[in-house]
Amino acid sequence: RALGDEARAFGLPEPKGMLHAAVGVSPVAHGRLRAVHLDAVRAAPGVVDAIVAADVPGANDVGPIVHDDPILADGGVQFAGQPVFAVAATSVEAARRAARLGRFDVEPLPAIVSIEEAMAAASFVLPPVHVRRGDAAAALARAPHRLSGTVRSGGQDHFYLEGQVALAIPREGGAMHVHCSTQHPGEVQHMVARALGIADHDVVVECRRMGGGFGGKETQMSLFACVAAILARRTGRAVKLRLDRDDDMRSTGKRHAFVHGYDVGFDDAGRILALDLTLASRCGFSADLSGPINDRAVFHADNAYWLPDVAIHSYRCRTNTVSDTAFRGFGGPQGMFAIEAVIDAVARATGLDPLDVRKANLYGTSERNVTPYGMTVEDNIAPALIEHLERTSRYRERRAEIAAWNEASPVIKRGLALTPVKFGISFTATHYNQAGALLHVYSDGTALLNHGGTEMGQGLFTKVQQVVAQELGIAPDRVRVSASDTSKVPNASPTAASSGSDLNGMAARDAARTLRGRLAAHAA
Repeated sequence: RALGDEARAFGLPEPKGMLHAAVGVSPVAHGRLRAVHLDAVRAAPGVVDAIVAADVPGANDVGPIVHDDPILADGGVQFAGQPVFAVAATSVEAARRAARLGRFDVEPLPAIVSIEEAMAAASFVLPPVHVRRGDAAAALARAPHRLSGTVRSGGQDHFYLEGQVALAIPREGGAMHVHCSTQHPGEVQHMVARALGIADHDVVVECRRMGGGFGGKETQMSLFACVAAILARRTGRAVKLRLDRDDDMRSTGKRHAFVHGYDVGFDDAGRILALDLTLASRCGFSADLSGPINDRAVFHADNAYWLPDVAIHSYRCRTNTVSDTAFRGFGGPQGMFAIEAVIDAVARATGLDPLDVRKANLYGTSERNVTPYGMTVEDNIAPALIEHLERTSRYRERRAEIAAWNEASPVIKRGLALTPVKFGISFTATHYNQAGALLHVYSDGTALLNHGGTEMGQGLFTKVQQVVAQELGIAPDRVRVSASDTSKVPNASPTAASSGSDLNGMAARDAARTLRGRLAAHAA
């Protein structure tokens, strides 16, 4: 009853005869999967069906770039919590109880679980990447001062309020309609079609809104949508899969943890003359989005600072842990964390205020303005902005006050920092930097808008609604925004990379201007 009330509150009644799904997962981090015993699962009360990898009718894979991420483990298990089988039953409780009855014949194998172990074993999901400018080794050798060290940035769980959830409904002619909490309906559509062995046009994926995403629903929802769709196809009944919070945290990826190693050369004024920087991340057992995430870490390892002679080394470590994935910032925070740790180390070594070291290393406006990866920094307002903030925030006075307070406080200490950020929006996979919108204008003067973006609490639908209202010259309440729907806007990019408003807003504006022009011509 509670689940039914939950669905009705959002206007989506559960179909009659709907089944609930749950997954059975690996108890070990790494092993050879000899057999899966499901007799007790199939005999459990309320169970209608149970599947293993061999029951996937199409491709048993949801890897978004590299096809290395099975829907259900086949032949071996790669992390503790990896889905091995799935069950459909008449209630949530029956499905989850049955999933715990599965038994595995697993031969345990050695597991790599840390970045250090992966580096020692040269275990990578993708080849390392090296970006160089100048001769960092020679510049380090002749620098007046030199420091080296290691810092870590840990992982993080998305902890969206609404967990991973999908509802798959069989339609006529072998088609499938999937309601899914996803930042990328188009990818779910493609993955479900591949898993079922059917054409993309036979699958419709719809998402009205999510209870949070933060990157955790850019790729990782595909597996659970595929499980629901496979069970729906086999049983001929609607199937809903909603992960328990514990299962969600165990079986879905996190923010990538990094180990950063640096060797920096600098002068008495704290200017960085040379830097050799290593970025090693724990990617988990499959590639997922680790390639572009680690690329972005490289692109942000300079943050707002000019690095004349630099070598950046990026290692994408394969470990027997859940495959880590997109997370707010998409590798950028980890890259910036590394260079800011270097700046602070230089400040401590020179005895200078950290802000003075940061100011000494900022990108210039007409020179010292090219990144290590060859991009010219344009419209650089950081130097002027920092000077303004330093003055208006009373930075120097407050630092002096804090130092005096800390002298008198033996335990509790205070701090104050002023730190710049250079962050690039849009997708590094440039073909994703596109959007589409479908706009209807009705004879009563109201409009219905559909676009490829998804709403997860960031207000995207409201912003795009306002764009269309302004272009058409009508009140916002005269524009209705419908759910994200792959049958309305095809092949849409994910709502990610801080680009949702820019891309979808411009697509909607283009549609509104096209219709306004036609209406004006007709009226004239």
